Amino acid sequence: MAARDISFASFNLYNLQSPGAAMYSGSTWTDEQYDAKIFYTAAVLKRIAADVVGFQELWAEEALQEVMQMSGLDASHQALVPPEHPGSRIVCAGLVRKDILVDDPEWITAFPDEMMLASGGDDPQQDRIAVALTSFSRPVLHLTVQPHPDTPVIHVFVCHFKSRRPTELWREDWYDRDTHKDHLTALGYAVSTIRRTAEATALRMIITNLTKGTNTPVVVIGDMNDSKLSNTLNILSEQPQYLTGLSEGGGDNALYTAQTLQEYRSTRDVYYTHVYKKERESLDHILFSQEFYDHSKRRLWAFDEMTVDNDHLNIDDHKATGTNDHGIIRAGFKWKPAAGAVG
Repeated sequence: MAARDISFASFNLYNLQSPGAAMYSGSTWTDEQYDAKIFYTAAVLKRIAADVVGFQELWAEEALQEVMQMSGLDASHQALVPPEHPGSRIVCAGLVRKDILVDDPEWITAFPDEMMLASGGDDPQQDRIAVALTSFSRPVLHLTVQPHPDTPVIHVFVCHFKSRRPTELWREDWYDRDTHKDHLTALGYAVSTIRRTAEATALRMIITNLTKGTNTPVVVIGDMNDSKLSNTLNILSEQPQYLTGLSEGGGDNALYTAQTLQEYRSTRDVYYTHVYKKERESLDHILFSQEFYDHSKRRLWAFDEMTVDNDHLNIDDHKATGTNDHGIIRAGFKWKPAAGAVG
């Protein structure tokens, strides 16, 4: 790989926790389950060999360090975990080549101050709506990397949006069994959707503040718990136009998906990262700004290839095998600036 090229990956670790240590459900990993999990995770990381990996569902930093040692990546890469992380909650984390990391990473918890989701309605038939959320469920990891002194610094965000599982509402003060019992699933799905939508909007605002009117390269990695054409991804990407002439397109603060560019290079779309009730969906994504988009007049890196490691999703017992419940995606980019592009 040339010195200016770079690759990114997204990896949901499926509750990487120390053996015997409690997780949210009260469940724990046995020593045997933990060993299988470490072996599998290390093997995948070594195989995909990405420069930057965004993780979701990390509990124990010690477990990630053991993975790095087994894979041999501890010699070349640095783990990014929140300072003094207690291991009692799941976090977004990262793995990045030591020689390309710039500055210290940060974990963003609060929504932007200008975030406001309230409206009296834009036609006479609508009632007022207001959403009072102010923070991410899982703090967003923000790091910066520079593949080569001659390339610009890339801002990378690692996110994990609210799952589509219905929020458990039966503990709420307003819950009345006789009134709400038959509607808990619908209400729970609605609350989860609202939370995920707000998180996507907050991250979009952060990215817009960084990219609007600039030439700042941005990559977003994450388990977004929604598909490519969902409202979640539409908000985050701002739905850019893809089909333009070579080096004629690009949106100032738009984000493009690795999935779409890979589909343009394939004769068949078999991309999926999650299986639920036999439905195969793409919930994990790598998005990037116009500096990585082939047809952008401001292209600096050209999309090379996206791979999806998902055969293990056909295994039902992830605890016994050490596998995770999401596909692992990797996207590579070649340094190939468009004529006249500013780096």
